[in-house]
Amino acid sequence: MSTLDFTIHTEKDLREAVMDLGFLPFFSNSIPGFSIEEHCPPDIWFTDEPGPWEWKGPVIRQTGCAYGKFLEHKAVYISPELFPDFANFRRDGYDFDSRYEEGLATQRENVMYGLISENAPILSKSLKALGNYRKGGNKGFDPVMLSLQSRCYVLISDFRYMTDKFGRRYGWGVAEYSTPERFMGSSFTDRVYVREPEESRDRVLSHLSRILPGTDTASLMHILKG
Repeated sequence: MSTLDFTIHTEKDLREAVMDLGFLPFFSNSIPGFSIEEHCPPDIWFTDEPGPWEWKGPVIRQTGCAYGKFLEHKAVYISPELFPDFANFRRDGYDFDSRYEEGLATQRENVMYGLISENAPILSKSLKALGNYRKGGNKGFDPVMLSLQSRCYVLISDFRYMTDKFGRRYGWGVAEYSTPERFMGSSFTDRVYVREPEESRDRVLSHLSRILPGTDTASLMHILKG
């Protein structure tokens, strides 16, 4: 499957595209044509019927893919098969405790990671309350979460919608956070550190080269490095 020869009309189309490609950004990015946004007709976005925005949670649940801001500060789906190598490269072989002990993570990141790993899965609003990210409290929730996602220590495991007294959904989906270890279990933990980070990088780079033929290595490495 090429990134240029499909159109997403349904939730099933999106799920199949994610699993076929193994690595699929949600929004347009530095590689033209390599996003869900660019392969969905405009008329299926934000209508009375569920569309790409509302399909995110179901696709995460049904595929078991990692989803988070892993690419240029933007969200991307990565398959369960590919994610352990991707995470190993992004983590540079460190689990979080080792990263913190080496002085490579901040105290705020350490506190946030602890809250997520101890309470996952946890909705963003609950996480903000636990971490005192509210008016008059701590600041910088988004940068801390972005950093933890970029290094693949945290991902979005679902989106939950609020309901009214009649059980009807309303508003935007609320992100639910977890760690890959909690969300993917042994399929992740048994595979994430089995190779050197450079070997994991090369495996993911090889995969990207296959699904993006003709894209130069520098552009692919830009994606890999985040």
